[in-house]
Amino acid sequence: MLTLKIQQMTIDGHPYTCPECLSEAFTLDGTGWIGALPVRGNCWQSHSWEEPLITLGALKEIDEVRTGRERAEDIDTFEITIGGAVLAGILQPEVTADDLKRVARDVYWRRIIKPGLRRRKNAAKRAITRPIKRGASAAVAATKAAALETAWTAQAGGYETDPDYEPEPINPCPACRGKGRIRLDSHLTATETVRCSVCLGTGEID
Repeated sequence: MLTLKIQQMTIDGHPYTCPECLSEAFTLDGTGWIGALPVRGNCWQSHSWEEPLITLGALKEIDEVRTGRERAEDIDTFEITIGGAVLAGILQPEVTADDLKRVARDVYWRRIIKPGLRRRKNAAKRAITRPIKRGASAAVAATKAAALETAWTAQAGGYETDPDYEPEPINPCPACRGKGRIRLDSHLTATETVRCSVCLGTGEID
């Protein structure tokens, strides 16, 4: 038995379709060994008909002259002449090694590898650019603050650094008011101050 899957066919340039549903896609099935026997057409909607113009011999000839497919972009076509009538068409593509190769490449690369690489790339870009942006902003802010302080100092006539200057605590202890020690109002001891028990002498509280 010889079966050809027709995707589209014309006879002398006129479309050849299923006589009932006009489907362009159908199979041509030939059986036996006598080349003059007609073949049967069967469409995808289960319509079947006998085609006396196309014989088993013509079906074999189509199978011999078909271009076939080697690459994924190739189209399997045929053209023969029967009794002066030109039959031409396209056969449904059969899977080739290149098809499998393309599918594997497209599925594996486009759906698995490429998205994974894209996610990693974006994550790496976020991990790199975010600290850079934040660091750049902080550096710009610090530079502007230093420049502003210098400008104000220059306008005020400059200043000299006080060697005895100690910065005020950020969170001063309320018990010792940030001094770290508490003054004693007692004549019983020569010690005038004691270390603050609240901040342990640091002058700051957490």
